[in-house]
Amino acid sequence: MATTERKDVDPHAAVEALRAALADAGIVLPSLRGDPASPQLRLVELGRVRSDVATRLAAVIRRGAAASHVGPQS
Repeated sequence: MATTERKDVDPHAAVEALRAALADAGIVLPSLRGDPASPQLRLVELGRVRSDVATRLAAVIRRGAAASHVGPQS
């Protein structure tokens, strides 16, 4: 599945969408926020997490990718 880059996405809306999706999976990224240092780039700061949370996040992403039949990017 090809991804399309969208540059018009509000970073605060992206943060809330990601926070809600992560909550549905039982995952919390405490430092998740819009990056205030570079608003023109519309970056989202994911922050740091414990290794067990990173492992759970990886498992959720893998399950979602498998369900969507998305393979590794070349």
